[in-house]
Amino acid sequence: MRFTVARGELLESLSAASRGLSSRSTLPILSGILVSSKGSEVVFQATDLEISVRSSVAANVEKEGQAVLPGKLISDIVRSLPEAAVTVFLEGDTASIACGQSSFTVKTLPADDFPKFPEVSADTQIDVPTKVLSSVASRVSRAVSRDETRPVLTGVLVVVDGPSLRMVATDSYRLAVKEIILEKSGPTLEVVIPGKALDEVSRLSAGTESVHIGVAENQVSFSFGTTVFVTRRIEGTFPNYKQLIPKETETTVLVGREDLYAAVKRVSLLAQQNTPLRLSVSAEDQTLSLSATTQDIGDASEDLMVSASGPDVEIAFNHAFLADGLNSTDSESVSVEIVSPLKPGVIRAKEDEGFLYLLMPVRLG
Repeated sequence: MRFTVARGELLESLSAASRGLSSRSTLPILSGILVSSKGSEVVFQATDLEISVRSSVAANVEKEGQAVLPGKLISDIVRSLPEAAVTVFLEGDTASIACGQSSFTVKTLPADDFPKFPEVSADTQIDVPTKVLSSVASRVSRAVSRDETRPVLTGVLVVVDGPSLRMVATDSYRLAVKEIILEKSGPTLEVVIPGKALDEVSRLSAGTESVHIGVAENQVSFSFGTTVFVTRRIEGTFPNYKQLIPKETETTVLVGREDLYAAVKRVSLLAQQNTPLRLSVSAEDQTLSLSATTQDIGDASEDLMVSASGPDVEIAFNHAFLADGLNSTDSESVSVEIVSPLKPGVIRAKEDEGFLYLLMPVRLG
Protein backbone atom coordinates (compact mmCIF):
# COMPACT_ATOMS: atom_id res chain seq x y z
CA MET A 1 0.00 0.00 0.00
CA ARG A 2 1.36 3.39 -0.98
CA PHE A 3 -0.51 6.63 -1.59
CA THR A 4 -0.04 10.39 -1.50
CA VAL A 5 -2.73 12.91 -0.55
CA ALA A 6 -3.01 16.54 0.58
CA ARG A 7 -2.73 16.84 4.35
CA GLY A 8 -5.96 18.87 4.76
CA GLU A 9 -8.09 16.42 2.79
CA LEU A 10 -6.49 13.46 4.57
CA LEU A 11 -7.20 14.96 7.99
CA GLU A 12 -10.82 15.72 7.10
CA SER A 13 -11.46 12.13 6.00
CA LEU A 14 -9.58 10.65 8.96
CA SER A 15 -11.46 12.87 11.41
CA ALA A 16 -14.81 11.75 10.00
CA ALA A 17 -13.91 8.06 10.23
CA SER A 18 -12.48 8.44 13.73
CA ARG A 19 -15.96 9.28 15.08
CA GLY A 20 -16.59 5.54 14.88
CA LEU A 21 -13.58 4.58 16.99
CA SER A 22 -14.23 2.59 20.14
CA SER A 23 -12.85 4.12 23.32
CA ARG A 24 -13.86 1.41 25.78
CA SER A 25 -13.50 -1.86 23.88
CA THR A 26 -11.10 -4.57 25.03
CA LEU A 27 -10.60 -5.51 21.37
CA PRO A 28 -7.45 -3.74 20.10
CA ILE A 29 -8.66 -3.94 16.50
CA LEU A 30 -11.57 -1.58 17.32
CA SER A 31 -9.17 1.19 18.33
CA GLY A 32 -7.82 1.17 14.79
CA ILE A 33 -8.88 2.63 11.46
CA LEU A 34 -8.94 0.35 8.43
CA VAL A 35 -7.12 2.13 5.60
CA SER A 36 -7.72 0.80 2.07
CA SER A 37 -6.13 2.24 -1.08
CA LYS A 38 -7.65 1.25 -4.39
CA GLY A 39 -8.00 2.89 -7.79
CA SER A 40 -7.76 6.62 -7.24
CA GLU A 41 -9.06 6.85 -3.68
CA VAL A 42 -8.32 5.87 -0.11
CA VAL A 43 -11.09 4.67 2.18
CA PHE A 44 -11.02 4.92 5.99
CA GLN A 45 -13.31 2.80 8.20
CA ALA A 46 -13.86 2.67 11.96
CA THR A 47 -16.43 0.95 14.16
CA ASP A 48 -17.30 0.31 17.80
CA LEU A 49 -19.78 -2.39 16.69
CA GLU A 50 -22.71 -0.05 17.35
CA ILE A 51 -21.82 2.67 14.88
CA SER A 52 -19.64 2.36 11.79
CA VAL A 53 -18.19 5.24 9.78
CA ARG A 54 -16.62 5.11 6.33
CA SER A 55 -15.03 8.10 4.63
CA SER A 56 -13.02 8.36 1.41
CA VAL A 57 -10.62 10.83 -0.18
CA ALA A 58 -9.18 11.14 -3.69
CA ALA A 59 -5.49 10.27 -3.70
CA ASN A 60 -2.53 9.36 -5.90
CA VAL A 61 -2.47 5.60 -5.29
CA GLU A 62 0.83 4.05 -6.33
CA LYS A 63 0.18 0.66 -4.77
CA GLU A 64 -3.12 -0.81 -3.64
CA GLY A 65 -3.50 -2.46 -0.26
CA GLN A 66 -4.96 -2.17 3.21
CA ALA A 67 -3.99 -2.20 6.86
CA VAL A 68 -5.35 -1.23 10.25
CA LEU A 69 -3.57 1.80 11.74
CA PRO A 70 -3.91 3.03 15.35
CA GLY A 71 -6.82 5.44 15.00
CA LYS A 72 -6.13 8.19 17.52
CA LEU A 73 -2.39 8.16 16.91
CA ILE A 74 -2.61 8.41 13.12
CA SER A 75 -5.12 11.26 13.43
CA ASP A 76 -2.85 13.11 15.87
CA ILE A 77 0.15 12.62 13.57
CA VAL A 78 -1.63 14.00 10.51
CA ARG A 79 -3.05 16.89 12.54
CA SER A 80 0.48 17.86 13.60
CA LEU A 81 1.87 17.93 10.04
CA PRO A 82 2.34 21.08 7.93
CA GLU A 83 -0.04 21.74 5.04
CA ALA A 84 1.68 19.70 2.31
CA ALA A 85 1.49 16.35 0.53
CA VAL A 86 1.46 13.33 2.85
CA THR A 87 2.73 9.94 1.72
CA VAL A 88 1.67 6.76 3.51
CA PHE A 89 3.24 3.41 2.66
CA LEU A 90 3.24 -0.07 4.16
CA GLU A 91 6.24 -2.31 4.73
CA GLY A 92 5.37 -5.59 6.43
CA ASP A 93 3.50 -4.76 9.63
CA THR A 94 4.75 -1.16 9.75
CA ALA A 95 3.19 1.92 8.16
CA SER A 96 5.30 4.97 7.40
CA ILE A 97 3.94 8.51 7.19
CA ALA A 98 6.10 11.14 5.49
CA CYS A 99 5.46 14.84 4.96
CA GLY A 100 8.21 17.33 4.13
CA GLN A 101 11.04 16.77 6.58
CA SER A 102 8.81 14.81 9.02
CA SER A 103 8.50 11.04 9.10
CA PHE A 104 6.78 8.57 11.42
CA THR A 105 6.43 4.80 11.63
CA VAL A 106 3.61 2.98 13.43
CA LYS A 107 2.80 -0.68 13.89
CA THR A 108 -0.28 -1.98 12.10
CA LEU A 109 -2.82 -4.74 12.68
CA PRO A 110 -4.04 -7.29 10.11
CA ALA A 111 -6.82 -5.96 7.86
CA ASP A 112 -8.46 -9.40 7.78
CA ASP A 113 -9.30 -9.10 11.49
CA PHE A 114 -11.26 -5.86 11.04
CA PRO A 115 -15.08 -6.21 11.14
CA LYS A 116 -16.81 -5.92 7.79
CA PHE A 117 -18.59 -2.65 7.14
CA PRO A 118 -22.37 -3.16 7.46
CA GLU A 119 -24.20 -2.96 4.17
CA VAL A 120 -27.69 -1.59 4.84
CA SER A 121 -30.46 -2.84 2.55
CA ALA A 122 -32.80 0.05 3.21
CA ASP A 123 -36.56 -0.57 3.19
CA THR A 124 -37.24 3.17 3.38
CA GLN A 125 -35.10 6.03 2.05
CA ILE A 126 -35.35 9.80 2.23
CA ASP A 127 -33.17 12.84 1.49
CA VAL A 128 -33.20 15.69 4.01
CA PRO A 129 -31.39 19.02 3.59
CA THR A 130 -28.41 19.04 5.95
CA LYS A 131 -29.32 22.36 7.56
CA VAL A 132 -32.85 21.13 8.25
CA LEU A 133 -31.67 17.86 9.80
CA SER A 134 -29.12 19.63 11.98
CA SER A 135 -31.55 22.36 13.07
CA VAL A 136 -34.34 19.95 14.02
CA ALA A 137 -31.96 17.58 15.85
CA SER A 138 -30.42 20.43 17.85
CA ARG A 139 -33.87 21.49 19.11
CA VAL A 140 -34.51 18.14 20.81
CA SER A 141 -31.04 16.82 21.66
CA ARG A 142 -30.92 18.20 25.20
CA ALA A 143 -33.92 16.11 26.23
CA VAL A 144 -32.32 12.79 25.24
CA SER A 145 -31.81 10.51 28.26
CA ARG A 146 -28.32 9.40 29.30
CA ASP A 147 -29.74 6.51 31.33
CA GLU A 148 -28.74 3.29 29.55
CA THR A 149 -31.19 1.24 31.64
CA ARG A 150 -34.00 2.59 29.44
CA PRO A 151 -32.46 2.33 25.96
CA VAL A 152 -35.46 3.70 24.05
CA LEU A 153 -35.16 7.03 25.89
CA THR A 154 -31.51 7.40 24.78
CA GLY A 155 -32.84 7.76 21.26
CA VAL A 156 -34.69 10.35 19.21
CA LEU A 157 -38.00 9.42 17.62
CA VAL A 158 -37.86 10.48 13.96
CA VAL A 159 -41.19 10.59 12.14
CA VAL A 160 -41.71 11.47 8.48
CA ASP A 161 -45.31 11.73 7.31
CA GLY A 162 -45.74 13.28 3.89
CA PRO A 163 -43.98 16.66 3.96
CA SER A 164 -43.74 16.64 7.77
CA LEU A 165 -40.49 15.82 9.59
CA ARG A 166 -40.81 15.54 13.36
CA MET A 167 -38.25 14.65 16.04
CA VAL A 168 -39.09 13.87 19.65
CA ALA A 169 -36.88 13.23 22.68
CA THR A 170 -37.62 12.68 26.36
CA ASP A 171 -35.81 11.55 29.50
CA SER A 172 -39.15 11.26 31.37
CA TYR A 173 -38.49 14.59 33.17
CA ARG A 174 -38.78 16.78 30.09
CA LEU A 175 -39.91 16.38 26.52
CA ALA A 176 -38.80 18.21 23.37
CA VAL A 177 -40.67 18.17 20.06
CA LYS A 178 -39.74 19.89 16.82
CA GLU A 179 -41.72 19.60 13.59
CA ILE A 180 -40.90 21.16 10.23
CA ILE A 181 -42.47 21.00 6.79
CA LEU A 182 -40.12 19.78 4.06
CA GLU A 183 -40.19 21.12 0.52
CA LYS A 184 -40.74 17.59 -0.79
CA SER A 185 -42.92 14.86 0.66
CA GLY A 186 -41.12 11.75 1.80
CA PRO A 187 -42.17 8.16 2.51
CA THR A 188 -43.88 7.33 5.79
CA LEU A 189 -41.17 6.66 8.33
CA GLU A 190 -40.97 6.12 12.08
CA VAL A 191 -37.70 5.09 13.70
CA VAL A 192 -35.83 5.61 16.99
CA ILE A 193 -32.23 6.65 16.34
CA PRO A 194 -29.56 6.84 19.08
CA GLY A 195 -29.25 10.47 20.17
CA LYS A 196 -25.43 10.39 20.13
CA ALA A 197 -25.45 9.09 16.55
CA LEU A 198 -27.80 11.87 15.42
CA ASP A 199 -25.52 14.45 17.04
CA GLU A 200 -22.49 13.00 15.25
CA VAL A 201 -24.26 13.02 11.88
CA SER A 202 -25.30 16.66 12.40
CA ARG A 203 -21.71 17.58 13.17
CA LEU A 204 -20.06 15.54 10.40
CA SER A 205 -22.49 16.51 7.63
CA ALA A 206 -21.91 20.25 8.04
CA GLY A 207 -20.74 21.60 4.71
CA THR A 208 -22.78 19.17 2.62
CA GLU A 209 -26.13 19.96 1.00
CA SER A 210 -28.22 16.96 2.00
CA VAL A 211 -28.20 13.74 3.98
CA HIS A 212 -29.52 10.51 2.49
CA ILE A 213 -31.17 8.40 5.19
CA GLY A 214 -31.77 4.68 4.69
CA VAL A 215 -33.73 2.65 7.23
CA ALA A 216 -33.51 -1.15 7.44
CA GLU A 217 -34.87 -3.62 9.99
CA ASN A 218 -32.00 -3.21 12.47
CA GLN A 219 -29.91 -0.35 11.15
CA VAL A 220 -30.03 3.21 9.86
CA SER A 221 -27.53 4.65 7.40
CA PHE A 222 -26.69 8.28 6.71
CA SER A 223 -24.81 9.19 3.54
CA PHE A 224 -23.43 12.67 2.89
CA GLY A 225 -20.49 13.88 0.85
CA THR A 226 -17.89 11.10 0.85
CA THR A 227 -18.99 9.72 4.23
CA VAL A 228 -21.32 6.87 5.20
CA PHE A 229 -22.44 6.62 8.84
CA VAL A 230 -24.28 3.49 10.00
CA THR A 231 -25.88 3.02 13.41
CA ARG A 232 -28.15 0.45 14.99
CA ARG A 233 -31.76 1.48 15.37
CA ILE A 234 -33.16 1.31 18.87
CA GLU A 235 -35.79 -1.35 19.42
CA GLY A 236 -38.73 -0.83 21.73
CA THR A 237 -41.80 1.35 21.90
CA PHE A 238 -41.24 5.07 22.27
CA PRO A 239 -43.53 6.65 24.91
CA ASN A 240 -46.84 8.05 23.71
CA TYR A 241 -45.66 11.63 24.14
CA LYS A 242 -48.84 13.20 22.76
CA GLN A 243 -50.83 12.21 25.83
CA LEU A 244 -48.35 14.06 28.05
CA ILE A 245 -48.97 17.41 26.38
CA PRO A 246 -51.77 19.32 28.18
CA LYS A 247 -54.79 19.92 25.97
CA GLU A 248 -55.62 23.15 27.77
CA THR A 249 -53.81 25.86 29.68
CA GLU A 250 -54.86 28.11 32.55
CA THR A 251 -52.05 30.67 32.78
CA THR A 252 -49.93 31.90 29.86
CA VAL A 253 -46.82 34.07 30.08
CA LEU A 254 -45.25 35.70 27.03
CA VAL A 255 -41.65 36.78 27.65
CA GLY A 256 -38.40 37.52 25.81
CA ARG A 257 -36.40 34.31 25.63
CA GLU A 258 -33.00 35.85 26.29
CA ASP A 259 -34.34 37.88 29.22
CA LEU A 260 -35.86 34.82 30.85
CA TYR A 261 -32.80 32.66 30.14
CA ALA A 262 -30.46 35.23 31.70
CA ALA A 263 -32.69 35.55 34.77
CA VAL A 264 -32.88 31.76 35.17
CA LYS A 265 -29.08 31.51 35.02
CA ARG A 266 -28.66 34.23 37.64
CA VAL A 267 -31.26 33.02 40.12
CA SER A 268 -30.24 29.37 39.74
CA LEU A 269 -26.87 30.22 41.29
CA LEU A 270 -28.75 29.89 44.57
CA ALA A 271 -30.67 26.79 43.50
CA GLN A 272 -28.04 24.42 44.85
CA GLN A 273 -28.29 20.94 46.39
CA ASN A 274 -31.11 20.08 43.97
CA THR A 275 -33.38 22.84 45.24
CA PRO A 276 -35.95 23.92 42.63
CA LEU A 277 -36.42 27.23 40.86
CA ARG A 278 -39.78 28.82 41.68
CA LEU A 279 -41.81 30.77 39.13
CA SER A 280 -44.63 32.99 40.38
CA VAL A 281 -46.98 34.61 37.88
CA SER A 282 -49.07 37.69 38.66
CA ALA A 283 -51.48 38.60 35.86
CA GLU A 284 -52.54 41.77 37.71
CA ASP A 285 -48.96 43.08 37.97
CA GLN A 286 -47.90 41.51 34.67
CA THR A 287 -44.83 40.06 36.35
CA LEU A 288 -43.00 36.76 36.44
CA SER A 289 -41.01 36.33 39.65
CA LEU A 290 -38.16 33.82 39.83
CA SER A 291 -36.75 32.73 43.19
CA ALA A 292 -34.51 30.09 44.69
CA THR A 293 -33.48 29.33 48.26
CA THR A 294 -30.77 26.96 49.42
CA GLN A 295 -30.78 26.35 53.16
CA ASP A 296 -27.70 27.63 55.04
CA ILE A 297 -26.39 29.26 51.84
CA GLY A 298 -28.77 31.99 50.74
CA ASP A 299 -31.51 32.99 48.33
CA ALA A 300 -32.04 34.92 45.10
CA SER A 301 -34.98 36.46 43.30
CA GLU A 302 -35.70 38.46 40.17
CA ASP A 303 -38.83 39.98 38.65
CA LEU A 304 -39.50 40.23 34.93
CA MET A 305 -42.12 42.36 33.22
CA VAL A 306 -44.16 40.04 31.00
CA SER A 307 -47.47 39.67 29.24
CA ALA A 308 -49.48 37.35 31.49
CA SER A 309 -53.05 36.08 31.29
CA GLY A 310 -55.06 33.74 33.49
CA PRO A 311 -55.07 33.09 37.22
CA ASP A 312 -52.00 33.72 39.38
CA VAL A 313 -49.95 30.59 39.91
CA GLU A 314 -46.71 29.38 41.46
CA ILE A 315 -44.81 26.41 40.02
CA ALA A 316 -41.28 25.02 40.42
CA PHE A 317 -38.91 23.41 37.93
CA ASN A 318 -35.45 21.92 37.82
CA HIS A 319 -33.41 25.00 36.89
CA ALA A 320 -31.01 23.16 34.55
CA PHE A 321 -33.88 21.59 32.60
CA LEU A 322 -35.62 24.96 32.31
CA ALA A 323 -32.42 26.59 31.03
CA ASP A 324 -31.94 23.77 28.52
CA GLY A 325 -35.42 24.32 27.15
CA LEU A 326 -34.87 28.04 26.68
CA ASN A 327 -31.49 27.35 25.08
CA SER A 328 -32.97 24.86 22.60
CA THR A 329 -34.43 27.58 20.41
CA ASP A 330 -33.23 30.91 19.08
CA SER A 331 -36.72 32.40 19.05
CA GLU A 332 -36.91 36.00 20.30
CA SER A 333 -39.88 35.28 22.54
CA VAL A 334 -41.44 32.25 24.21
CA SER A 335 -44.71 31.48 25.92
CA VAL A 336 -44.79 29.55 29.18
CA GLU A 337 -48.07 27.69 29.60
CA ILE A 338 -49.13 26.44 33.04
CA VAL A 339 -52.18 24.38 33.98
CA SER A 340 -51.45 23.90 37.69
CA PRO A 341 -48.44 23.54 40.05
CA LEU A 342 -48.66 19.75 39.78
CA LYS A 343 -49.00 19.42 36.01
CA PRO A 344 -46.32 19.80 33.34
CA GLY A 345 -45.44 23.27 32.10
CA VAL A 346 -45.01 23.87 28.38
CA ILE A 347 -42.64 26.26 26.61
CA ARG A 348 -43.50 27.20 23.03
CA ALA A 349 -41.29 29.32 20.80
CA LYS A 350 -43.15 32.12 19.07
CA GLU A 351 -40.79 32.51 16.08
CA ASP A 352 -39.80 28.84 15.96
CA GLU A 353 -42.95 27.12 14.76
CA GLY A 354 -43.39 23.49 15.61
CA PHE A 355 -41.14 23.65 18.69
CA LEU A 356 -42.44 22.55 22.09
CA TYR A 357 -40.60 21.82 25.32
CA LEU A 358 -42.46 20.22 28.22
CA LEU A 359 -41.19 20.21 31.82
CA MET A 360 -42.36 18.09 34.72
CA PRO A 361 -42.84 20.28 37.81
CA VAL A 362 -41.03 19.86 41.12
CA ARG A 363 -43.43 19.51 44.03
CA LEU A 364 -43.32 22.55 46.29
CA GLY A 365 -42.76 21.78 49.95
